[in-house]
Formats: sequence, structure tokens, C-alpha cells
Amino acid sequence: MSRPFDLAFTALAPLVWGSSYIVTTQFLPNLDPLTVSVLRALPAGLLLLCLVRQVPHGHWVWKMFVLGALNFAIFWSLLFFAAYRLPGGVAAVMGALQPFVVIFASRFLLGSPIKVLSLFAVAAGAVGVALLVLTPEAKLDMWGVVAGIAASASMAFGTVLSRKWQPTVSALTFTSWQLTAGGLLLVPFAPFAPTDWSTISGTNVLGLAYLGLIGAALTYIIWLRGIRIIQPTAASILGLLSPMSAALLGWFFLNETLSIPQSIGMIVVLLSVFVGQYALRSKPVSTKPTVAAVQKS
Repeated sequence: MSRPFDLAFTALAPLVWGSSYIVTTQFLPNLDPLTVSVLRALPAGLLLLCLVRQVPHGHWVWKMFVLGALNFAIFWSLLFFAAYRLPGGVAAVMGALQPFVVIFASRFLLGSPIKVLSLFAVAAGAVGVALLVLTPEAKLDMWGVVAGIAASASMAFGTVLSRKWQPTVSALTFTSWQLTAGGLLLVPFAPFAPTDWSTISGTNVLGLAYLGLIGAALTYIIWLRGIRIIQPTAASILGLLSPMSAALLGWFFLNETLSIPQSIGMIVVLLSVFVGQYALRSKPVSTKPTVAAVQKS
């Protein structure tokens, strides 16, 4: 496969994740973050595990629990907490900080070089996200902001470690292990969740089914495949497309307006994603003989 195809295919994951904002607020307003996280991760993980019929062994067991915690248990709990405490726009800006963490985590954990142009692209993308989703009425909640930043850091390290720890299994199997581990880590805390289970409706079930099967299982198979093929930094920059997707879905389904600043923000985000991928492109290997090689011959 070509790199443009791999980038475009990987981009499908954050584009779908952008729908999490609208699904959470419209389909799951009566559920708490912990309950949503458990019901999103564990059923989907167990379903995939039944399909692959393969479980991790040896050191992969504890590694899957680490990845399951970072990518799902911790990340989703904090993300949904932030989503319930903050306007969607503010939560999205917190998520736009994730590529910064990935860039530096990749440097220390994978030895990847830091490209100045990629830092510029990520900074511009964060500004674009702010223009796209922030409104004058947006209010900051301290704990919501802390949760949003911590959620971004959690998935950032999960993204980098998912590249560092690569078992010789398919992306489907890798996803099933992580989802199941993440869900199991959340189960002991589920009894303390404040959700009144008697209020769960058919609408809730539909929302959870979408978040689990599409927004988790399918998209993380795509995401983990992308992390394996392209650099974690390249994948994380694609994550800037998620707030753009959320804004477009809000405009289309909820009749929200798109102002001139929001339109400018959308353009800035797209340009930053393009520039970021350009900065991280693989340079072709030169086929010209070096001077030393000529002299040696």
C-alpha cells in the first residue's frame, strides 16, 4: 500500500471519533463517564476476542493491561468526564494537545527525531481547533480541563507504546486484547458509578452499541494498523481531524451554525495536517554513487 492510502485510511478513525461528542450528549446524557467507558470497551473487546480466539501469553499479558489502561480505561474515563464537565469545544482543544505529547514521547521511547516543522504544524492545528470549536460562551471548569489534558497524555503514551510493543498478531487481535484489558480494569469500579440502571433506555443501547462496535472496535483496528505502518506522530496529527468532524456533524445533525472564524479554523486544521504529514514524509534514498564509492571502485 502507498503512504497516501495508509494516511487516508488511518484518518477514518479520528473522523469517526468526532461523532463521540454528539453521541454522548444526544444518546447518553443520563449515563456517567465510568459506566459509558465500561459498556463501550468490555462488550466490544469480548466480542472481538471470541472472533480471534487468541489470548496473550507471557509478558504480553501485562503489556496489554498497560496499553488497555492508557488507550481505553484511563483515556475514556477522563475523556467522558471532561466531556460532561466542559463544552465540547473546550474538550476538543484539550485533545488537540495530544500530538505534542506524542512527538516528545516518540523521541524518548522510540528514538524518533523531532521535526521543527511538525511542531509548527501541531501548534497551528491547535489554533485551528480553537477557532473551530471555541465560542464566547465557553466556560472553563478546572477539573474538566485537568481531565482533558490527562486524557490526551494517556492516549499519547498509549499510541507510542502501541508502536513500541508490537506483537506478531493482526490489528484485529491486538485491538481485542487492548479493549478487553481496558474493560476489565474498569469493572471493579463500575459498582461505584452513579448511573441509575433503571433509566437505561433503547436510545442508550443504540448509543453504546455505536460507540463500542464502530467508535471502538472498528476504528481502533484501523488506528492500530496505522500506528504500525506509519509513525505515531503522523497518526496523532491526523487526530486533529476529530474536532473538525465533530463540528461538521453538529452543523449537519443539530443545525449548529458555522461562523467565518470556524470556517477559517477548519482550513487551518486541514493545512496543518497536510504540513505535518509533509514534515514527516520519508525521504527517498539517493541512488547516486558517493565520492568515496567512486574512488573505492
